[in-house]
Amino acid sequence: MTKTTTGRAPVSPARRGMTAAARAAAKRAERGHREPAPEATVAGRTVLIEAPKDGWDDPPEPSVESFEEDAARDAAPEGGGRRRRRRLLTVVLGVLFVAGLIAAAVLGRQYQDGRQAESARAEAVAAARKAAPVVLSYDYRHLDKDFAKARAHLTGDFRDEYGKTTKTVVGPTAEKYRGVVKATVAAPTTAGAPAAASVVSASADKVVVLLFVNQVTESTQVSGPRLDLNRVRMTMTRTADGWKVSAVDAL
Repeated sequence: MTKTTTGRAPVSPARRGMTAAARAAAKRAERGHREPAPEATVAGRTVLIEAPKDGWDDPPEPSVESFEEDAARDAAPEGGGRRRRRRLLTVVLGVLFVAGLIAAAVLGRQYQDGRQAESARAEAVAAARKAAPVVLSYDYRHLDKDFAKARAHLTGDFRDEYGKTTKTVVGPTAEKYRGVVKATVAAPTTAGAPAAASVVSASADKVVVLLFVNQVTESTQVSGPRLDLNRVRMTMTRTADGWKVSAVDAL
């Protein structure tokens, strides 16, 4: 007679291990819904870790790296403020630097213009003193030669005007009355007397010079030489050929 044994079949060790793991996972998930999120202390600070909706199979452990990332985010506004301040300071310094360059350029230009004007004053006065006796003198015996010498000291419209005036008025009158005019720039007779030539205004390319000129005139219209003491204002203009007379006004 065969003996029959009833009951549950034997369970292998591997199956028992899988079943225990499943029960442990189920318990952890249940605790995740009922218990508050675990807290951990990292480097003296409490870190709250929120549980997912479905719970954890295995609750994560807080790490130092995650804490450092949070600290970096907390400090970001302060660091960003420093960066903004540095950028602002850079912009301000840049503006000041450019303004300094512009100011230096302006001052340098003014200094250069001042030096050029000072040099122009001396050059123009010397040219005016040399030109005045030639432009204001003539002799009826060689008018063409005298007028040609004078035109060499003139420029612009004044040169053309001088040519027309000497040809239509001065020349015929000098020939008719045998006119001779000799002009010289006056020299101070005593110490402290006004200079014979002075500058009225000056720039790098144009200088107005005031001259004291003595003119001795001889002609058939006067009994003897006549001396005229004149003040003449001459405008001197810089040209490629040096300083030339661009205007003459008798005062």
